[in-house]
Amino acid sequence: MTFFAQELIRRKRDGGALSDAELRWLVEGITDGTVTDGQAAAFAMAVFFRDLEPAERVTLTQAMRDSGSVLAWDLPGPVLDKHSTGGVGDKVSLVLAPLLAACGAYVPMISGRGLGHTGGTLDKLDTIPGYDSRPELGRLRAVVEESGCAIVGQTAELAPADRRLYALRDATGTVESIPLIVASILSKKLAEGLDALVMDIKAGSGAFMPSREQSAALGRSIAEVSEGAGLPCAALLTDMDQVLGRSAGNALEVREAIDVLRDGRGEPRLVGVTLELARAALELAGVDADPEIALASGAAAERFARMVAALGGPADLLDAPERHLAEAPVRREVTGGAGVVTRIDVRALGLVVMELGGGRRSETDDIDPAVGLTGVAGLGEDAARLAVVHARDEQSAAAAEDAIRAAMQTGDGPVEPPPLTERL
Repeated sequence: MTFFAQELIRRKRDGGALSDAELRWLVEGITDGTVTDGQAAAFAMAVFFRDLEPAERVTLTQAMRDSGSVLAWDLPGPVLDKHSTGGVGDKVSLVLAPLLAACGAYVPMISGRGLGHTGGTLDKLDTIPGYDSRPELGRLRAVVEESGCAIVGQTAELAPADRRLYALRDATGTVESIPLIVASILSKKLAEGLDALVMDIKAGSGAFMPSREQSAALGRSIAEVSEGAGLPCAALLTDMDQVLGRSAGNALEVREAIDVLRDGRGEPRLVGVTLELARAALELAGVDADPEIALASGAAAERFARMVAALGGPADLLDAPERHLAEAPVRREVTGGAGVVTRIDVRALGLVVMELGGGRRSETDDIDPAVGLTGVAGLGEDAARLAVVHARDEQSAAAAEDAIRAAMQTGDGPVEPPPLTERL
């Protein structure tokens, strides 16, 4: 059946609902180009202002999933994944995927690049020499079957409607629309052929959404649409009023994740969020395994090493990360003063990493893999040393030092940090 795009846009603009057939026709047109850029952007703007009904959200998401290949698996364990809304220092995926694999699950994790002040998992993995973050589907399947996990980027075959619509949303100021965010995230996850999904919804000064209430609303919407599309989903609200872990910056975060995998321990908040997400995913899938034991035993580290090698990275990355990960030539310690850290503008710290060269202002920018921050102090901790800057030159290191001091307030303690995780 053929419809007129302008009539469907007009109805949504005026607050009306679209049928399953109409939404599927629009998505097909977005995919094959018969719906023009202007019409697709107008549809996105109409949704931004008028929202979608619950049933419309499910249909749009499923139609975007069906715009490309949908994976199917025949494996001896459940197929699981996690998605994060993004934060500063968020290297959870690098630990969680192999951890779930060590517990008997299979994880085809489709990840993205950094957006604004938040770091991207693919940008981190691209700091590993030889690592193929965009394998063709046959190789992705083989790596998941052999290693238990593969953390890669979206391929051309998976949810192509999302790639086009997202580019138009980015250019027209409609990125923040909850129904379009939900459809973008879940269309790719549904295309992975998952048995269960866990969502890491960041809340706090470094989060994508500006308020805790909006973050919670996004998490609940994703869980509802996921369940409506037949995919069991748990959503957790996790704290982003502090950097997650002690580092921010691509190669530096890979190194911290490797240290957690090798040692079975690390910065308590980073480990705590990772374990809680793992427990939620395993619970959804009915898997009786203890992720804390899998992490401490080295089983997760072994899975990570197998994944890296299978995707073209160095076989000895876990044993000798210093041989393979880029290091910045300038390091500068940022001192604070008396008292403790009482407040952190986490978004500002993410922008510090961007200014150092660790993020993109535009899609075509190159990223410096070596720059960033380590030893970042948390709330309530001693303010004598706030962070260590890793920079390409002294001038950028000095600018970062000033920005860090401005972003981290100090004073008398004690300080009560926000809750680390909350089930939605």
